[in-house]
Amino acid sequence: MTQGIYTILSNRCIAPNVYEMVLQGDTSALRAPGQFVNIKLEGFFLRRPISVCDYDASTITIIYKVVGKGTAYMAALNTGAELDVLVGLGNGFDTAKSGAQPLLIGGGAGVPPMYHLAKQLLAQGKQPIAILGFNTAEEIFYQQEFEALGIRTIVCTADGSVGVRGFVTDAVAQLSDYTFYYACGPEPMLKALYNACASDGELSFEERMGCGFGACMGCTCKTKYGNKRICKDGPVLAKEEIIW
Repeated sequence: MTQGIYTILSNRCIAPNVYEMVLQGDTSALRAPGQFVNIKLEGFFLRRPISVCDYDASTITIIYKVVGKGTAYMAALNTGAELDVLVGLGNGFDTAKSGAQPLLIGGGAGVPPMYHLAKQLLAQGKQPIAILGFNTAEEIFYQQEFEALGIRTIVCTADGSVGVRGFVTDAVAQLSDYTFYYACGPEPMLKALYNACASDGELSFEERMGCGFGACMGCTCKTKYGNKRICKDGPVLAKEEIIW
């Protein structure tokens, strides 16, 4: 983990109440897709944990949804503004487990970490399939970005306005040749995938956090291997250790 001051290069709306922010600064603490950053906002007591969508040698891309005063404050920030950010939090996904053709399943705000994961798997010679779940057509974001990677991208909408009608599990049910799955999204979606997917997998969980790096114990959950902190031992947990 590192702490630093990061400069906003861009902050744009990409879907209703959904924003993409690109930050410039030190990315050396990022080790795996699925990790997150924790952002300090002026006038707010707790930092805001946001999953990393993508990163390179000098920039970090995050995607966040405006759901309260903190994220509304973020949405109003302009290019050139600076933020105090903790970087390289959490354990991320393990690409060594993927097999040749893994599924990358993101639901709504769980879509972003799947993007850099897809890039890393492609660089390793794997053939991932992305499944992106949304409620309606207007909520869809990053479909074109996934397709531009050259991977099969399946979009699901709960109302059937685009792609597969229903939930991500409906898309999974149409596939049989995947080797592993990675998932991030709301807990009901993760639980449904746990029951629906035949293969092993890794699931990324959301939890309210205090510190974001394991000191306060506020995000502790029970697993088959004992108590774990979502911020430090997670947010990614192996399928076989999860207790619902």
